[in-house]
Amino acid sequence: MIVLDFGEFDIRFPKAQTNEYRMWKSVFDKMLSRLIVSGSLEIAYPDGETRSYGAPNGKTATLSITDPAALRALCLQPDPAFGEAYMDGDLIVKDDDLDTLMQIIAENRREGAFPPWVMAYNATRFRLRSWLQRNTAASARANVAHHYDISDDLYALFLDGDMQYSCGYFTDPAMSLEDAQTAKKQHIARKLRIEPGMRVLDIGCGWGGMALTLAQDFGAQVTGVTLSENQLGTARARSIKAGLQDQTDFRLLDYRSLEGQFDRIVSVGMLEHVGLPHYDEYFAKLSDLLDSDGIALIHTIGRNCPPHNQSKWINKYIFPGGYVPSLSELSVSIENSGLWNTDVEVWRLHYAMTIRHWRRRFEDNLEIVRKTYDDRFIRMWRYYLTACIHAFEIQQQAVFHFQLAHKRDAVPITRDYLYTAR
Repeated sequence: MIVLDFGEFDIRFPKAQTNEYRMWKSVFDKMLSRLIVSGSLEIAYPDGETRSYGAPNGKTATLSITDPAALRALCLQPDPAFGEAYMDGDLIVKDDDLDTLMQIIAENRREGAFPPWVMAYNATRFRLRSWLQRNTAASARANVAHHYDISDDLYALFLDGDMQYSCGYFTDPAMSLEDAQTAKKQHIARKLRIEPGMRVLDIGCGWGGMALTLAQDFGAQVTGVTLSENQLGTARARSIKAGLQDQTDFRLLDYRSLEGQFDRIVSVGMLEHVGLPHYDEYFAKLSDLLDSDGIALIHTIGRNCPPHNQSKWINKYIFPGGYVPSLSELSVSIENSGLWNTDVEVWRLHYAMTIRHWRRRFEDNLEIVRKTYDDRFIRMWRYYLTACIHAFEIQQQAVFHFQLAHKRDAVPITRDYLYTAR
């Protein structure tokens, strides 16, 4: 038995495994040597050796890998192994500066830097994504429960007072999270051109904030559907408290089971849960539900690049069944629905600013979080928020707004109406 003692770490593994360890260390070293070309990464390995990668004249991050098994996992499947090693405490970032570390990784992410087996696995997973993302009514509800039915109390610690769990609209980067979320709802309402008494459908209504705003501020009759029991209970309670129970109808229902027609349809942050095989079904259902004179507004995260694999770590720990589509993957389904794409807007960096507010509030409330959740959960949530920030700041994610209608003249032919007081 070989015993390696490096201060606070006491690493033990059989002598027969030392050759295997050296092999994986060599693979990892070559992978990082090809990967890190901008910024500097310093790694302390389980055997006590420290190596540096990249250029010393940029951002610098330092980390320790404390478990040889984690090193092997990082070579075989960098995603999800990186997030899992951080969650489990097998990868320790100096000064807990996860932000800088993930920024360096995001800036240097190049597919060709990974070993052949990683690229082969990613290519196979990409080809199978339509099969992997099949989303039945039962699996959709289970996926939603995994994330949204954790605890309303947790979300209340970092979201705005209206519980908007989607991208805010920063007309000024210095504005507060509350103001950005209010601006988002107002911008969407202007695109929908809502009048009092209109029948509005909110697909994926969350905790009811958008529906309540449209009912209270615009006089709409709103039906909201969700697959989260927690969100349903909160939305109904908020409606009663606001005296809007006669204008709102919140239901625990899959959108595919909806019947009837609506003057307006809004969906914020729900399309990411639909899945690639169901886009035709989704937009066809939207077309059926939308009145002939109606307007729909779909707000979704999207990729400003060709289609790509969803993070396996995100799918496993945060959003099972989730997928961020490229514009090309949505366009054909919208075209097949027969709906007019009356406007497409792309929000760049707004979500990064939103999530930075969320992460700051989450960190500020750690003592409260620790009363219910352990350190592994906290590291998981910190990793999730930080990864998402850099997906929008450095990688090619944005937010798409699709304004859809049956008629080409359902909305004015310029955008002036969006910026003129009604």
